[in-house]
Amino acid sequence: MTTTPQSAAERSCELPRVSGERFAGYAVIGAPFASGHYLALRRFPANSVGDGYTSVWHRDPDGAWTVYSDAPAELSCPRFLGHALSRTEQTDVRAEWTGPADLHVTAGRELEWDLRMSTSPSTTVMNAAGKIMPDALWHSPAVLSAMGRVAGPMLGVGKVRLGGHVPNGQWFRANPRQLWVADTVRATVGGSDLGPDGPLSEQAAFGDFWLPQRALFATVQAWFEPFDAQRHFAARPRAEDSAGNR
Repeated sequence: MTTTPQSAAERSCELPRVSGERFAGYAVIGAPFASGHYLALRRFPANSVGDGYTSVWHRDPDGAWTVYSDAPAELSCPRFLGHALSRTEQTDVRAEWTGPADLHVTAGRELEWDLRMSTSPSTTVMNAAGKIMPDALWHSPAVLSAMGRVAGPMLGVGKVRLGGHVPNGQWFRANPRQLWVADTVRATVGGSDLGPDGPLSEQAAFGDFWLPQRALFATVQAWFEPFDAQRHFAARPRAEDSAGNR
């Protein structure tokens, strides 16, 4: 039986058996647009810090990032990215499957995004290799580092790092377990069409996490260093963080 993006996503709720703040679900790891916009999606129905949540990330052509989440910033993606953001918005965020490989994403009344997933020779090879790899290797920083170096050129997405530090200071590890190519059918933000897919003129990154220069969908397990208010930045965007201290 063929595994579809929808069926894989609906089964991807097992938290990794590691220490740290843990998350499991699926993601559009990133989707660049020729216009300079950038979108990403995180849907984590299982996590160790709160209830399940969905977040959409948007970067405008000037490089300003907004994260829309249906959970408080402290319990969703800004927990790790806030120091690099211009704005956070808690609103109704939905990711709804309209077919086995078709996803409809909305963030309040401000953002609408339709995607279609497909396989490619490179995702097929990566998925086959990942399927036979034991969990111990998925949790090894050395193995993840090597996987990132191989995955970038193989998938044609630029730099890839599956471990490092995020803007708020925590270390992270990421396991993209199953991969598909993602194509945007249509995306609008604030009523404006973002136009066709296309790589950014300069690859974007959040700390050590490089965002792909080609849209990818994945089932994901990820874990992070536990938040420490003495050492890590708060979930608030940098402009709102009046303390400015770790």
